[in-house]
Amino acid sequence: MRSIFYKWLFLAGIWLLTSSLVIHPFYLSVTEIEHNAKDKTLEISCKIFTDDFEKALRAAYKTHVDLLNPAQKTAMDLLVSNYVKKHLAINVNGKLQELQYKGYEQIEEGIYSYYQVDNIPTVKSITVTDNILYEYQAQQVSLLHITVGGKRQSNRMVNPEEKYSVSY
Repeated sequence: MRSIFYKWLFLAGIWLLTSSLVIHPFYLSVTEIEHNAKDKTLEISCKIFTDDFEKALRAAYKTHVDLLNPAQKTAMDLLVSNYVKKHLAINVNGKLQELQYKGYEQIEEGIYSYYQVDNIPTVKSITVTDNILYEYQAQQVSLLHITVGGKRQSNRMVNPEEKYSVSY
């Protein structure tokens, strides 16, 4: 009888332990910037989890959002482009650059959006302001990877931190 009680007590303890473990979701975006010296361009990609991005776009633009529906691709292109351009600014050599939107695609669980900046022959310094999804999640983290001349520098910014500068 006593061993049955201990077995039940042990099982109850295991149940309490496992039920109290909360899986904490993470909120992450990744921005990659690469200088293409041959073409004199900056090539930029932003990866954002699809479900979080759709929710943020719905809240920002108060409209129906379905990034995976091919019939709505043109409308979604506009939302994606406007949102990212509002939340991502890149200064090269002290000058704010205009991001040219190239499109987006879904890869696994994320939306990758692509941008380009022309006429960048050399990079001496880059300052990036990245607050993508900061208004959506207080726990948002932005990873930033910048590659110039084959040298990659990375930074992790946690909301509300949004600026990163690097010199070459």
